[in-house]
Parts: sequence; C-alpha cells; structure tokens
Amino acid sequence: MNSTPGPFSRQGDLLPRSKRPTILLAQDHRLVHLTDTLDWSELEQRAQQVRAQKLKNAAGRPPHLRASLGAMLLMATRKLTYREAEDLIRYYAPARYLCGLTETQWTPDFTTIQDFTQLMGEEGIKLINQYVVQMAVKQKLADPRTAVADTTAQEAAIPYPNEMGLMTGFLTSVASAARKVGRGLKGFVEQTAARFKAARQKAREYRLFAKTKESKDRVMGQMASIVEKLNENLEEALGAPAAQQAKLRKYGIVAKSKLVQLRETMSKLLPQIRYWIRTGYVASGKIISLHIPQLYSIVRGKAGKTVEFGLSWGITRLSGGYLLATLAQDRHELQDTKFALRAVKDHTTLFGEAPLAYAYDRGGYSAQNVSDLKELGVKEVGLAPRGRTQWSVSGAVRDRLVRERAMVEAGIGTIKSSRYGFNRPSARSASMMGACGQRAVLGFNATKLVRELAGRKEMTLSG
Repeated sequence: MNSTPGPFSRQGDLLPRSKRPTILLAQDHRLVHLTDTLDWSELEQRAQQVRAQKLKNAAGRPPHLRASLGAMLLMATRKLTYREAEDLIRYYAPARYLCGLTETQWTPDFTTIQDFTQLMGEEGIKLINQYVVQMAVKQKLADPRTAVADTTAQEAAIPYPNEMGLMTGFLTSVASAARKVGRGLKGFVEQTAARFKAARQKAREYRLFAKTKESKDRVMGQMASIVEKLNENLEEALGAPAAQQAKLRKYGIVAKSKLVQLRETMSKLLPQIRYWIRTGYVASGKIISLHIPQLYSIVRGKAGKTVEFGLSWGITRLSGGYLLATLAQDRHELQDTKFALRAVKDHTTLFGEAPLAYAYDRGGYSAQNVSDLKELGVKEVGLAPRGRTQWSVSGAVRDRLVRERAMVEAGIGTIKSSRYGFNRPSARSASMMGACGQRAVLGFNATKLVRELAGRKEMTLSG
C-alpha cells in the first residue's frame, strides 16, 4: 500500500508544484485590449494634475499612478468592492496586466485603491472619462456634431427616510460612537442612560401601538423632545473640559468627529420634524440622511417610484452612444430648463464648438432656451415643445433627433445596471457617491470603446 504524503492527497507529486505559474495572456481579452488601447502617459498626466491641485506639497513616497489608474479602470468596467479589486489584481493575470504589474510582485491593497479614488474624486475621474470620449471621437466612433441630454437621479444606499427612523438612527449612532471615544464622554454615557432607554421605548410604542395619525404624531412629538434633550447633552459633553483635553487616537478621533457631525445634523433636522408634525407638510430642504446630509429627494413622477433619494446628474450623449456626466452641486443646479443650456456650454468647452444638432425633452423647453441655443451655435434645435407649440425643426431632422433623444434613456439605464453600479453605490459621503457615479460612466465608455475598436478588426473579445 502506498503511503499518503498528506491528509487530502492519495499520492503526492514527485517534485513540488511551482506556485509561480507562467501563462500567456490572450490578445482578445477585454482587459488586455483596453490596456493596449489607452495612452497611459496621458492618463498619468491628468491624474498628476488632479494631485497637484489637492495636495499641499510633493512630500512622501512617489505614487503608483500607473497601478492606481489601472485599478480604477478595473473597478469601472465591472462593479467590485475595493477588497475584490485587490484580490483580482493580486491573482488575476489580465487585471495585473491592466495595472502594469506583470513584472513585479507588488500589489496595491484595498486602502490604497480607495485613497486614490477619493483623491481623484468626481472631477478627476471626469477628466479620465473625457479622455476616453475624445479618443472615441478621434477614432470616428462618436460624432460630437449631434448631442442629446437629459437629467437623472443617482439613488443613495440609504433606508427610506421617515422622522421616527431618522431619530432612532441618531440614537443608535450616538450610542455607538460615544463608546468609542472613551473617557472623554464617559459622563455623557452615564448621565443619559435613562433618556436613551425612554427613547427606545417610544420607538417601540410608535411601531407597535400607534395606529392612528393622532397617536403617531403624539409619540413622534414626545420622541422629538427626548432627542432634543439628548442633543443638548451631547453638545455640552463635547464642549466640556474633559472631552477637550482627552487624548484620542485612531478610531477615537473618527468617532468624535462623527458625533460632532451628528449633533449638527440633528440640530437642523429637529425643526423640520416639528414642522411636519405641526403642518403635515415636508419642510423645504428636508434632511433625509443623518450620515450624508447633502442628499435630497428628487421628484421624478415615475410609475411605482414618484420620488428618488440621492443626487441629481446631467447626462449628455454624443451620436454614437458615448456619455458625458455632470454632477449637480445642489438640488437646484441641474433643473431641466437650466441643464438644457448647460450641456451645450460644457460641450463647447470640451470640443471647441457647439453641436450642430441638439435635442432635449419637453422639460427643457422654453422659447428663451430655443433662442439661447441658436445663439450658442446650435443650428438644429430639437427641444420637444410643450402643448401645441410648433417644433423649431421638422421633417427628417425632427425624426432623427427624436430617435437620438430616445437613445439617451438606454445609456442611462445601462450605467444604472448591476454591471456598472451607478445607482446605490457603496459610498459613505456625497463626494464618494459622485466619484462612483463618474466611474460607472467611465466603465461604460471604456467598454464600448474597446468593443468597437475590436469590431473593426473583426475580433470578438473575451473576459
């Protein structure tokens, strides 16, 4: 009987297997083709431009820009977590080739990839996306002479906002963060224990026993009073000498900053909750998330989803299908009537001239907008009119612009799919939501670019 060399092997190898496999990368692999297509020197130059604007000086180790850009593109072409991206780059040969790491054993860890994404931000990734679109125009895959635009909402990964849920979430977050701060807030935790218990009882009463509107409003008002007292206690505790003099490290510093942010947010939210109880109407500028207070509600009027909670975006589609994305800085910046003009101005800045033909739905229509677009250089203005107003274009031109306008919805639907992850990204701040949204558009354009370039060579991509 043969002796077994290990607990799971019936017969061992005569020589140990090598743990450094040698494989040949397929030329038709999607990531390989993407790596060979892009001008990495140009991408590094754009990334360095963003770094120079955000960093105070060039002190520290030189950045691994080539590898970090490859990791960002890998996450753009398929929805991944940062840990999954690290794992793929470490063990998946096409991903290592994309990051320029086939001649080294070094691999960026998940924190390095996340830090680089945060450093680039929405504006930095937008620069990379513009390069990809400009390359498509240069290769005659996109035509900037025809453009269409629309607005859309990027939903945030937050629960449905309601007053009791927000107050309960505040209690949970404060209790968790206060324990991590340590001795600096020990007195606050001990003195407010009874109020935390009373608040939890009110939350239970609201969910289980308050069945009418009057009873719900009464319990909600009582809960708001308790939360208001707790918020005042938290403000006093954060300003106390013990909290100011406490030496905090690592998670303690983060927890204290979180408590300061929660207190400020709840101070703004409580008057809005009382306004709702008193009038039954939602206050203007209502806060819908304690952790990302920059989010807002967006009324879409869709069947089954009248309101979406997140951020507003403007999407411009060139003829050929490539997309350019613009993030609204506030809820009023990219309204349809404003973005109908903004899209053409941004287009002119990027390509040097306005599109000859431009279309938008009826949300962007006004006689003034039609006049302003013609002044900007648009020859064929295809704003869908409201009511019985006549189109400013007709015949075959109108039909072509209507078809182009309908196709922007397909592009928006694609970036919102599970492959690119535009909607509900795993982000904990509005700035990172912007970066994730722009990264999804970059992935859509990069994938489309390499597929169409391969199609010219009659090559079917794999991977």
